[in-house]
Amino acid sequence: MFSTDQQSEIDAARAGWAQTRRTVVPAAEDALYTPLPVLETGFVRLIDYMGGDAAIVQGARVSYGKGTRSTSDDRGLIRYLMRNRHTSPFELAVAKFHVRAPIFVTRQWFRHRTASINEYSARYSVLEKEFYFPRPEDIARQSSSNKQGRGDSLPADAAEQVLALLREDATRCYDHYLEMLNQDEAGNIVDPTRPVVARELARMTLPVNVMTQFYWQINLWNLLHFLRLRADAHAQYEIRAYADAILTLVERWVPQTFEAFRDYMQEAALLSGPALRALRAILAGDGTVDLQAAGLSKREAAELIALLPEIGPRAR
Repeated sequence: MFSTDQQSEIDAARAGWAQTRRTVVPAAEDALYTPLPVLETGFVRLIDYMGGDAAIVQGARVSYGKGTRSTSDDRGLIRYLMRNRHTSPFELAVAKFHVRAPIFVTRQWFRHRTASINEYSARYSVLEKEFYFPRPEDIARQSSSNKQGRGDSLPADAAEQVLALLREDATRCYDHYLEMLNQDEAGNIVDPTRPVVARELARMTLPVNVMTQFYWQINLWNLLHFLRLRADAHAQYEIRAYADAILTLVERWVPQTFEAFRDYMQEAALLSGPALRALRAILAGDGTVDLQAAGLSKREAAELIALLPEIGPRAR
């Protein structure tokens, strides 16, 4: 995953210590700089952070210190803030990550325009010969019900054919990339008499499964919003793998906030007014409730029954 020089740099960063008057989170300190592997060729690293659960509580109370309040009081306040979507105290905590991911994943990632990002420049540097290839079991048909999702997995032989095409195309494209740059994989010039195509043009031949890297700084509330969407079962598998890795870091950094996020956002459900009224009618025993007549679309009705299958016999 890393060259010897890169690994030495990581080891040196983890071995070093600096005095600080800042409040730190021991579990987050222990996680700093260590890469979490994602999709075999990718990773996520926590590079820096500011604040934690205590900073969120302090910001909410606008106090100079912890005072006499207990940990349980802090937990209750954080859960209250999360439950009622009082977002500004969570925005006072910030984290910075170093990510290595396929370009097609980063294009989804960067749609969340609430962070500061700096990506590896293929105009300035040459991209490494590193690509993401899905596992055979992750190669699937186009979903018949979701235009942007996957359906059933392909048979093993068909999946291997797809993988062969992906590998062949990636190799050919990278060979053409180096040919335009007039260099070999070690970075040596191949033919001094041949012109070198500008890197910003040569990169056009590379497929979107080539790996890139970026630094990503984001406040905690916007990070939780990202995770609610990208760690969801409906998200594309590849970006979901990164979101799951970041979740493990968030749990170490802000455990009380992570618990509240899990309970009030990640594992919670939002009901519309018509859905809530229909559910009340069902619980009141008002016979069989016609969900569409109650104002739900056909899709909303199906989603409500999927969420609460127990109401199926009482709803149509």
